[in-house]
Amino acid sequence: MSALLSVGALIVVLGVLIFIHEAGHFIAAKLAGIHVHRFSLGLGTPIKALSFERGGTEYAVSWIPLGGYVKMATAEEEVTSSALEGDAPVVEVPKEMYFESKPVWVRMVVILAGVTMNALFAWAVYSFLFAKNGIAFNPTTTVGVISHEGIPDGGEALGTLEVGDSIVAVGDRAVESWDDIQQHIQFEAADSVVIHVAGKAPVVLNIHPDALLERRNAAFVLGPFQPAAVGAVLPGTPADSAGFMPGDTILGIDGVATPQWWDLVDIVSQSPGQVLELTVTRAGDTLLLSAAPAPAVDSGPDGEAVTRGLLGIGVAQTIERRPVSVVAALREGAGQTADNGTLVFRSVRGLLTARVASSELGGPILIGQLAGETARAGLDTFLAFMALISINLAILNLLPIPVLDGGQFLFLVAEGVLRRPLSLKLRERLTAVGLVLIMMLMGLAFWNDLSRLFRSFFG
Repeated sequence: MSALLSVGALIVVLGVLIFIHEAGHFIAAKLAGIHVHRFSLGLGTPIKALSFERGGTEYAVSWIPLGGYVKMATAEEEVTSSALEGDAPVVEVPKEMYFESKPVWVRMVVILAGVTMNALFAWAVYSFLFAKNGIAFNPTTTVGVISHEGIPDGGEALGTLEVGDSIVAVGDRAVESWDDIQQHIQFEAADSVVIHVAGKAPVVLNIHPDALLERRNAAFVLGPFQPAAVGAVLPGTPADSAGFMPGDTILGIDGVATPQWWDLVDIVSQSPGQVLELTVTRAGDTLLLSAAPAPAVDSGPDGEAVTRGLLGIGVAQTIERRPVSVVAALREGAGQTADNGTLVFRSVRGLLTARVASSELGGPILIGQLAGETARAGLDTFLAFMALISINLAILNLLPIPVLDGGQFLFLVAEGVLRRPLSLKLRERLTAVGLVLIMMLMGLAFWNDLSRLFRSFFG
């Protein structure tokens, strides 16, 4: 059932986003007066049973379930038609409706219309989610915990922070919430990240912006100050048997104060099977409850088995939610789109500079798994995932590889500079090289996907 959901979610994600991308090319071509022979989801020859014609354009689903295309009228029809775009149409088209007959700037608009639609889709989705849900944030900027074993290379200065430190800014941007801190550490454009702490010298992280994993690890090494308040009690657990209730605040364990949640976690995790006396406040009263944390085997930092204690309580969330106007939602949506676009761009640049490992690259299998997980998490999470993939498609299509929109755009730039198109033979050769590069990239992505599956089954 899980596999079917993942496959279905993948079909929805790629189907919708490819349609949106190709619709951008299609609408721009029609507005420019360029004849469109075929609008296809999928590559190759159309499936006759899933195709129809209207207004001189064939609308089709094709046999190769990767991508899609808009086949426009061109003077080079016979030469450029390939297996990727099915057979060459035989419809007579006036020369003034050829792609080449339009000014270079018009053709540039047509070429970039696909990625523009993908970006607009992401903006619309993020704006809708902000308008619907508002902005969720954790209002604290006080450090509650530092996971020293997770500090990445270049982030050693994080070890100088202490519990209770108040972060006031990251780089030149003031912070008002824990979400600001995590966002700014990850997205800071400078080669280093400067964390300003109240009453202390700044903490400098020498982590390049393209070292995405290290930046992310640095952002999540720190945890916010969290009061030791109970938000949930799992049935059948030691906490349930001891009489804990949501809303309780745990002041101490065996006489040791627990001013925040992480102090509580440390003591409980180190006491599997031991009876603990917990001092609790409830509705103004102070209670003394006894419970023995249940032993649970977990993996330690080096992968070794470690037995930890669990009470069966969840922390009371300190998340606040601020409603926003439609205008503010559009502004927040634009910011989210820009941030994620920057992240994707840095990922590509990091792959080229080896700051991001090639093993991080994912293909359709990984996308399908993530699509299934986000679909199970709910519509909002699924829509946000679609928006992120849409941004990925936009950025990747802008790569200067001839079979992609970015490569075709460069051909037009060259034509504008030289006042004539590049020779057909040169374009054919560059396109062939581009196709090989794309196939190699897809091969690497599939290999990584299969390797992950293998490790999950046998690792």
